[in-house]
Amino acid sequence: MLQSFWDEFLASIKDKKKKNPIYFSILRDARPIEIKEDIVVLSCSSLGALKYLEKKREDIESLLTFYLHKKTTIDLVIAAGKQKEESPLLSFEPSKEDVFRKAGLRANYTFESFAVSSTNQIAFAAAQSVGKTPGSSYNPLFLYGGVGFGKTHLAQAIAHIVLEDDSKSGVLFCSGEAFMNELIESIREKTTPRFRKKFRTLKLIIVDDIQFIAGKQTVQEEFFHTFNSIVSAGGQVVLTSDRPPHEIRKLEDRLRSRFSGGLIVDIQQPDFELRTAILLIKAREKDIEIDIEVAKIIAEAVVDTRSLEGTLLSLYARSAAGDHSISLALVEDFFKDKSSEKKRKLSPQDIIKIVCSFYEVSQSQVKGASRKSTIVLARQVSMFLLRTELGLNLEEVAFLVKRKDHTTVLHAMNKIRNLTMKDVGFREELSSITAALSPST
Repeated sequence: MLQSFWDEFLASIKDKKKKNPIYFSILRDARPIEIKEDIVVLSCSSLGALKYLEKKREDIESLLTFYLHKKTTIDLVIAAGKQKEESPLLSFEPSKEDVFRKAGLRANYTFESFAVSSTNQIAFAAAQSVGKTPGSSYNPLFLYGGVGFGKTHLAQAIAHIVLEDDSKSGVLFCSGEAFMNELIESIREKTTPRFRKKFRTLKLIIVDDIQFIAGKQTVQEEFFHTFNSIVSAGGQVVLTSDRPPHEIRKLEDRLRSRFSGGLIVDIQQPDFELRTAILLIKAREKDIEIDIEVAKIIAEAVVDTRSLEGTLLSLYARSAAGDHSISLALVEDFFKDKSSEKKRKLSPQDIIKIVCSFYEVSQSQVKGASRKSTIVLARQVSMFLLRTELGLNLEEVAFLVKRKDHTTVLHAMNKIRNLTMKDVGFREELSSITAALSPST
């Protein structure tokens, strides 16, 4: 059955054979030995084949994701009979990026990239302490605050520290919604023992937006036992919410008691200084030149931290027509338009340009044939926003991104909707991009 799946997958990408027969041949020789959740384990005939396919990892994962209609990653191993023929040192070790991705982490959500001020310094110190000594400092660590205040960033930074120390630690970041969905799926598929083994044996579990499980009896029951199993084994629990435990309605008393048993930290709305620092960090991450005085003007005008990145991208898109620098005059004109409520008419090219700026890819790549994961995601987000923001029909969207027909657009719409539901980090990305589409944000 596994081989049948692989043969059908290879048949779907037969154009690879013409473009790169060596690549296709090595891929054809690989054997799928296990499919678990969103991971396909491939057995390679030799170390050379493994190393070759490792270089093609992003492309293979992108192709599998498209074929299976869900985010899919691969594990590469050497065929059992070949391991003795190779040196003992040839066992495959996943890269740090692979480890972080499997744990559900965003690469840039580290302590180094987190801006600290009086509004979040206690939470920052507590998170660092938990990262250094998980299971012994504050358990659970409960971070709460408004949207865009940095809860998710801090929580993931803890996971980065733990995995940097030991990449084989059982670490997982998920949303309350994702926990619930996976539990429901395990009940439907009669695989709850596997679900419990996955979650209850973790060294560190981070659940974002834990308030989502309130009022859902079976989910709360399962999380109660998950919580107890991890803590009793010396593991660490980190939770984030938009409110403290005592304000979460329909939360079971025993869970409320557990959540209140560690350290509860309120992250307050970022002040002017912190907003300026966040803006400068975002600009540096995206290689956008901006003077600190100009950044201060933006931070003074934009109080909502989620809108900071959107505003930055809007300004960058405007500057792209000139010398690519965000000048004081450009910022003044931008906010003058806002204050006088002069909204520019959004065009399809505006959307594609801003999405490309966010993902740091070119418009020609988005409209081209590349299957690189970042480019594919930028292409799908562009199609999604062209539909939702401008109301274009499927054929018009397909034409604008140079796709053959409307089925690709339908796939993109479903993919982005699913990612929005399941991936908190992606939801934040889409929010930032959407905010950049209108100067009135």
